[in-house]
Amino acid sequence: MTDTVARLRVGSLIFETMVDLDNALKFRKGMPVGIGEVIRDQTVYKDLKKGMKANSGDLQKSFGTDNFEEVVGKIVKKGEIEVTQEHRDAETDRRRKQVVDFLIKNAIDSRTNRPFTPDMIENALNQSGVNIENKAVDWQINGILEKLRLILPIKIETKKLLIRIPAEHTGRVYGIIKEYKEKENWLNDGSLEVVLNLPIGLQSDFYDKLNSITHGSAITKELKEDK
Repeated sequence: MTDTVARLRVGSLIFETMVDLDNALKFRKGMPVGIGEVIRDQTVYKDLKKGMKANSGDLQKSFGTDNFEEVVGKIVKKGEIEVTQEHRDAETDRRRKQVVDFLIKNAIDSRTNRPFTPDMIENALNQSGVNIENKAVDWQINGILEKLRLILPIKIETKKLLIRIPAEHTGRVYGIIKEYKEKENWLNDGSLEVVLNLPIGLQSDFYDKLNSITHGSAITKELKEDK
């Protein structure tokens, strides 16, 4: 359990309060955490370090309420949460492990078609100086592979897919396809046909996201690779 500061600027005013770091981050993401598990103080401050409390009028004007739990909830959801270096290091280690696990399961040596060992992947990551960001593997794997190919003859087993996305869903779907898009064709009815080259290890998560956004209305077809 680590206490930290949550802070939100509303106009010219700044509001601060103490929260539990892990629970605040979960609450912010919409995970099932009650506001009582987030709160680590019973006061909202204008300046926490100086002990300057925010008065009821300021809270009413800025949040439409002076209810403490509602105000803290809005600060955590919309504001800044100070993250400790320890937490950042733990997140970096977690993301790095996810990348290594993904590559062990999906990457092979392009010369021998044999998988790489964890040590080989770790060493290549170190030598390449690749920056593993605090975001999902599928959002950064292509950039990581570009760096690793300078060190290793690495390739990812992929499947080529043709997907037709109804017009009403193209805006939201585009964000999850752009990393793997080879071709796109906008049709007269506003729908979108795309050809993707998708890593096999990401297909399950990709289909889950696609079906969630399109409510199962996207049409997918596996294409045979050119010989």
